[in-house]
Amino acid sequence: MLNTIERRHEIVLLTERNGKVSVKQLSEQFDVSTVTIRYDLNELNKRGLIVRSRGGAIASNRLTKELSIKEKQKDNYRSKKLLAIEVAGLIENGESIIIDSGTTTEEVAHCLSTKENLVVMTNGLNIANELARNSNCDVYMTGGKLRHKSMSFHDSHAEERIDNFNFNKVILGVDSIDINTGLSTHFEPEAKLNRVMCNSAEKIIVVTDSAKFGRRSLHSILPLNAIDILVTDSGIPEEFTKLLTEMNVELRLVDID
Repeated sequence: MLNTIERRHEIVLLTERNGKVSVKQLSEQFDVSTVTIRYDLNELNKRGLIVRSRGGAIASNRLTKELSIKEKQKDNYRSKKLLAIEVAGLIENGESIIIDSGTTTEEVAHCLSTKENLVVMTNGLNIANELARNSNCDVYMTGGKLRHKSMSFHDSHAEERIDNFNFNKVILGVDSIDINTGLSTHFEPEAKLNRVMCNSAEKIIVVTDSAKFGRRSLHSILPLNAIDILVTDSGIPEEFTKLLTEMNVELRLVDID
């Protein structure tokens, strides 16, 4: 069964695809109560992602489909923690790394507390706040324009600052992974900044849960064969496992059950 954020994402996609949806239809499709669906629709309506109508909803002309960082922090916490522990195990004492914004990557930052003599740059305000508690870590911010929705910085100033550094590893979280289009995200400036991050690092580590596979967002970041290490859960679709193995991407599959 899909969790709340996944179900709401699918509701938005269904509404856009069909033009309208009904409470009864969604309740049956997602195997949840009509009360739950009505609450979902009301919340999505508040964010402008759908337009509430009698007995259901109709499509909104708003392009973005992402949910805020506060919603993401509450979602699937145990899975994010287990993935973060695995990623932290890939980081060695004394390394210089750059960490992308996000809630899973925030958990990675928390798990780095046992490491020594790290140099870490991030574009995430929440991640910098987490790293500030670690006295064994030198913390740098990219600077730039703050995007309040994701609590992350972006723009040409951030890109130029990253260009002045050489990192051992980049830790990247993504919204979507597709076989043909690779890694992608909803926000174009973020996609551009992510590419700059990856160009500045010797090794690219991507961390995401298996629910993101088979999805496409509007703005591409990198092709799959650019990834060095992919950390995800054991629910990854088999076709991705096969393709990534053929591409010599190192897969780290975490059992979250």
